[in-house]
Amino acid sequence: MNLSSFLRKTSFGGRLLTGGVLQSGIVYGFLSAGLFLAAPQARAELKIPAIIGDHMVLQQKQANPIWGWDTPGTTVTVTFAGQTKTAKAGDDGKWTVKLDAVPANEQPQTITISGTEKREITDVLVGEVWMCSGQSNMGFQVNRDWNGDIEAMASRLPNLRLIRVPQVGTQELKTDFKGAWKASDAESSANFSAVGFFYGRYLHRILGVPVGLIDNAWGGSAAEAWVRRETIEKEPAFQTLMENTVEREKNLTSATVEEEFKAQMAKWREQSEKAKAAGKTAPRQPISPQQWLSGNARPGNIFAGVVNPTLGYGMKGVIWYQGESNAGRAYEYAKLFPFMIEQWRKEWGQGDFPFYWVQLADFKAEKAEPGESDWAELRWTQTGTLSLTNTGQAVIIDLGEGKDIHPRNKHDVAARLVRWALVKDYGMQLPYRSPEFKSMEVDGSKIIATFDCFGGVLNTFDVEEARGFAVCGEDKVWHWAKAGVKGTNQITLSCDAVEKPVAVRYAWSDNPVCNVFTKDGLPLTPFRSDDFEMITKPKPKAQ
Repeated sequence: MNLSSFLRKTSFGGRLLTGGVLQSGIVYGFLSAGLFLAAPQARAELKIPAIIGDHMVLQQKQANPIWGWDTPGTTVTVTFAGQTKTAKAGDDGKWTVKLDAVPANEQPQTITISGTEKREITDVLVGEVWMCSGQSNMGFQVNRDWNGDIEAMASRLPNLRLIRVPQVGTQELKTDFKGAWKASDAESSANFSAVGFFYGRYLHRILGVPVGLIDNAWGGSAAEAWVRRETIEKEPAFQTLMENTVEREKNLTSATVEEEFKAQMAKWREQSEKAKAAGKTAPRQPISPQQWLSGNARPGNIFAGVVNPTLGYGMKGVIWYQGESNAGRAYEYAKLFPFMIEQWRKEWGQGDFPFYWVQLADFKAEKAEPGESDWAELRWTQTGTLSLTNTGQAVIIDLGEGKDIHPRNKHDVAARLVRWALVKDYGMQLPYRSPEFKSMEVDGSKIIATFDCFGGVLNTFDVEEARGFAVCGEDKVWHWAKAGVKGTNQITLSCDAVEKPVAVRYAWSDNPVCNVFTKDGLPLTPFRSDDFEMITKPKPKAQ
């Protein structure tokens, strides 16, 4: 296999090079990586990380770590809101204190830090802090939303604070980044995560407290890149993933590949010059091995370069929008996604903090007949992750765009996410959770499916018939079903082609046509009642 073929290989992340989604993020991360330092060595100066800076927001009602670096052995004193904490810089120069919990406060305060020198962090507020993570649909900026222009113009909110973490892919644990907290206004909000911004704005206005948002999303990223490398290496469930990773690393760092890339670049330059002289479009530039090595699919890369510099910062929880990059490996994602959440909770040391995600939207062409779908399987694994405590899922099967993997309506996405937080974390009474499949029974040639509606009532949108359901018999051949709502929480289904149905599926395709919601407007969660083998389950290697 030549270099170009290897780099475009579709297993364990390489598939994302299509459409340019991954390339742009990788190039940015690769070019930026050199700007960031590893853990600071012993130094005769006081250094504070970017995440702890002017205009920051501290999480209310919980202890908040404050850390930095100074000359080893130096006693560092931190004062804030009438409290004083001290710590001694270790052999590596790092020191950490924990501020006592304080209530929300919109009056700007100052944190004073004294060591080998004195530093003041000003305009500090106390409120709610949320991290906004995932791939490009989380990174999708406010100014690209359908109403992004006027949303940005209306975003002057001094007590809503934003910070973005640059995209740095590396195997070396970074402890800092170039960035700064900013108050929300037309300039700072325009390039911020749209889902994150709308989510935070809802919280800020409804709760009436300051809100801090950390945007560390990276377009095209794979879930395995968000986990510490050594933890994923130790987990038997990901043995194949890591074996493939090591093989790829050896290949991309070999002298043979390096020489082949140099030859490809020389040929490309020659072809580009000829195309330019002839007034034609230049050929596509060869993919550098460094794009994957320093990119957003290599296991551990994003954790080391993006997550680690903020690790431990006091926050309420995380909102997450990712999965497109792992759809072809949905079977693996069923273990990988909850593993990632559990690892983040262990790393932060703040208990089982809330973790709410967006289920994949509808995308790609609609299909005339029911069948299999890797995107449907990925959605199913996301729903399965609700088994973890303090988790929630915003179903947006109605908000996608078939021809665009980046649907522009991010306002409604954030609205469905924030319902989870308002109910589960802030004690409000609101519709918040999409109906989910509970059970089914066969009555002759019919199926009666029952759903957990969480206080809602099932309803159909646009037409009376419930669309998007398929049934099968023992032959496992799927057929569209005639379906209708029965009572408040049931759907009855039948199909002339299936005399003895054994299973039912709903919205089981990349881009399903489906129309069941609650009367409150929350869409029915895509589901399957069967346990048939998933198409994304890896096939045994030939002996």
